[in-house]
Amino acid sequence: MLCVARCVARRPSRMSQRPPARPGDPIDAIETPALVLDLDAFDANLQAMAGATRDPAVRLRPHAKSHKCPDIAKRQLALGAVGVCCQKTDEALAFIEAGVRDVLVTNEVVGPAKLARLAAAAAVARIGVLADTELGVRLAAEAAAQAGTSLDLYVEVDVGAHRCGVAPEAAAPLAQSIAAHASLRFAGLHCYHGGAQHLRSDAEREAAIAAAGAVARRARDDVRARGLDCPVVTGAGTGTFVHERDSGVWNELQPGSYVFMDADYGRNVPGGRDVRFAQALFVLASVMSVPAADRAICDAGLKAFSLDSGLPVVHERAGLQYTKASDEHGVLGVDRDARRVDLGERLLIVPGHCDPTVNLYDWIVGLRHARVECVWPIAARGALA
Repeated sequence: MLCVARCVARRPSRMSQRPPARPGDPIDAIETPALVLDLDAFDANLQAMAGATRDPAVRLRPHAKSHKCPDIAKRQLALGAVGVCCQKTDEALAFIEAGVRDVLVTNEVVGPAKLARLAAAAAVARIGVLADTELGVRLAAEAAAQAGTSLDLYVEVDVGAHRCGVAPEAAAPLAQSIAAHASLRFAGLHCYHGGAQHLRSDAEREAAIAAAGAVARRARDDVRARGLDCPVVTGAGTGTFVHERDSGVWNELQPGSYVFMDADYGRNVPGGRDVRFAQALFVLASVMSVPAADRAICDAGLKAFSLDSGLPVVHERAGLQYTKASDEHGVLGVDRDARRVDLGERLLIVPGHCDPTVNLYDWIVGLRHARVECVWPIAARGALA
């Protein structure tokens, strides 16, 4: 039997911060700021997605860049997910080390050292990578051949995000190039429209995915016309997955943020087919100063939140607004008629964007009925390579 430790090139060890709580602690014992998870809402989100992707013709491969946590990935797999997506090489290795055996890196990987690590890990796991150039295909083939393994390679098609990916007419020639290499398997097409996830109206999201679907269908049909099987068309996100699911084009879905949700997703107006997911992820903060009647200061600032999608939102505390952040301070505006803010008061604050906020923490504290039930390591946190 192959030893995982020998086959997976391990990431350099990283000293993590001590856990902010222990199982059994009441919420008031958690050291702040801390990343906390409402387990009832989280469990409901997992079940809702499992129900929405029950059709065996469309499988679920959730994106783990949202949570970076093997404990969460294993719960998704137990409910029917076929594997997970990651965005970076070392992120994928963290999940493989934890026992996840089917990982798609939804990114082009062209660095020889990174490809070598993935190719080595392919001895114990099924690993997919994206390509949008002939050079990328050749580099992946060389790494897999040298390791004596094989990699799944997907052609990334630009379906509207205008990031990576080829035009639809270039997909079939690149697929043929992949199929010509003995150390590679042509696994299908990657067709993800990231920009559509946060279009606010359902009509806008539906139109964007309809246009993306036309591009993906053309690329898929061209691949098949050349005599190649195109087993998977993969993509979709939390904001649009019902449209990809029902399109007849995609047969694999990659939503990630649904396990947590965030303030930016909360600004989307749901459509009639949309699945409603609960807000489950929060930063728990403490009020450390009340210098004026209209202002309070909490201990969660720039180092506690990613602000790329706007300021965070105070959860279920009428009359309080998170108005400004500095490194270690969060400034809260207090309305004139709001309940008084007390020194030491605990606040649940919804991040604007869950993915990069999670990347700021080493631990997720799972809460049920205001008591700590679990503390999970964010094993892939900081995996930038």
